Amino acid sequence: MKTVFTFLGLLIATVTFSQAQNLEGKVTTENIKITNLSVSVTVDSAEEVKTTFDMKDIKSILNEVEGDEEISFEITCNGEKISEGVTKKVSYRVTGNSNDKDAFLKRINKIRKAAITYYNNKE
Repeated sequence: MKTVFTFLGLLIATVTFSQAQNLEGKVTTENIKITNLSVSVTVDSAEEVKTTFDMKDIKSILNEVEGDEEISFEITCNGEKISEGVTKKVSYRVTGNSNDKDAFLKRINKIRKAAITYYNNKE
């Protein structure tokens, strides 16, 4: 009988002390910082370039980057299949700094136009 009471006592003590304690805290999202932003887009046609790649979207993404941070943008244009599992691809890549967003946006616009020209010349 003594062991039964000892066992029950240990069981009750274990259950009592193993209860989860309520943790209270405050999560802040005000200090979010984006560093080394890199965007890569893969497209299959000129229409995809026009619809998925809007300069307004790129501007809004760049507005989130502050300070002296590295940024890069790459667009990969998938071409026709050469053989089984192998396709032609053309990639355009722009790298820059968040301090000079206007020049970076101009370069992105140039590679957007180059990607559209690539698909238009292919047809």
